[in-house]
Amino acid sequence: MNADGTKTVATNRKARHDYFFEDTFEAGIALTGTEIKSVRAGQVSLRDSFATIKDGEMWLMNVHIAAYRQASHFNHEPRRPRKLLMHRREINRLTGKLQEKGLTLIPLRLYLKNNLAKVELGLGRGKRQYDKRATLKAKESRREVERAIARHKKGD
Repeated sequence: MNADGTKTVATNRKARHDYFFEDTFEAGIALTGTEIKSVRAGQVSLRDSFATIKDGEMWLMNVHIAAYRQASHFNHEPRRPRKLLMHRREINRLTGKLQEKGLTLIPLRLYLKNNLAKVELGLGRGKRQYDKRATLKAKESRREVERAIARHKKGD
C-alpha cells in the first residue's frame, strides 16, 4: 500500500515497449463480486488488453481476471468486456482523440484506490520496429554508463 492509499494489482509492462504514450487517464471499473475478490487477490493480467468506446460508453476489453476459487457456480467469465466509469465530458474528449489515425487506449496498470478498482489508461501511438530497437539501445547504453560509474566509484 502506497502513502496515497493505492495498491498496484497489475501492470502492463509490455505496453511501454510497444507504444508511445501522449496522455494518461484514470477510470473506475464496474466489477461483479467475484471479480473484485480476484482483483484483490492479484489474479489479473493486462496482456493484450485495450479500451474502446461503444455507444458513448467506455469498455475494457480482453483483460483476464481469473475465476474466484471459492465462488462455485456463481463465477464470472474471465475475459468478459467490463464497463469503465468516466465522466461524459472525458469520454467525449477521448472520442475525438481516438478519431486520429493510429491512437488507441491501452491499460497501463490496474490498482486499488481507497478499496475501489481503478485502471490507468494511456493514450498511445504504436511504435514501429525500429523505434523499439532504438529504445532498447538507449536503455542498454544507459545501463552501461551506470555500470561504469559504479565500477569507478568502487575503485576509489
